[in-house]
Amino acid sequence: MNDISNELERVISQMSKPLNELPLEFVIEKLSGKKVIPFDKNNKMDIEVLEVLKNTAGRVLEKVNTKGILRPRANEVGNDIEPFVKEALKYFGYKADTPKTANGKKKSSGYPDIEFIDKFNRINYLECKTYNIKNINTTQRSFFISPSNEFKITQNAHHFGISFEVYVEKSIRNKHLYKIKSWKILDLSKLKLDIKYEFNSDNKRMYNKDMIIGQQI
Repeated sequence: MNDISNELERVISQMSKPLNELPLEFVIEKLSGKKVIPFDKNNKMDIEVLEVLKNTAGRVLEKVNTKGILRPRANEVGNDIEPFVKEALKYFGYKADTPKTANGKKKSSGYPDIEFIDKFNRINYLECKTYNIKNINTTQRSFFISPSNEFKITQNAHHFGISFEVYVEKSIRNKHLYKIKSWKILDLSKLKLDIKYEFNSDNKRMYNKDMIIGQQI
């Protein structure tokens, strides 16, 4: 029992020491065994893919701004952007879909949002984001990767980000009408990550009868 207690104490002590500035390419390779391929500005194929991504962003801006996206909160707009991005990639001749796990099952939750195949038959991963220009230089957390038994990275590939600056055009009752002002294309191979440890529980354990010391029924 003492051995278990000592080991647990050691693990918890280690968790208090932060791990910062880990390269995404390192994290992805350790989690999936697949390599993150950096964007090469001297590679003609990469340059062409970048042009398609730029055109995709422009088309998404145009399509979204036709009607706008009605949502209570800005962080919910990112989910609505994804179908527009898929449609635009297909419009420009790429195959785009929800990534599949190693067992061939499509999985919408988790990183990345989209898997697309360029005209050179290369698989690329794409994460869709939105941002408020007021928060762009803050330390607000905006990117997450979690280990999973059904990880969505199954190929060596480029990892891109497509991010849209959104703003509120007007408010309608308790919701806001969001539109796009500008966009950015990102090479995520350069992204640095931090690890935040946490302890968690669930409702079943939280509201177990042995936990309750007072209630109104």
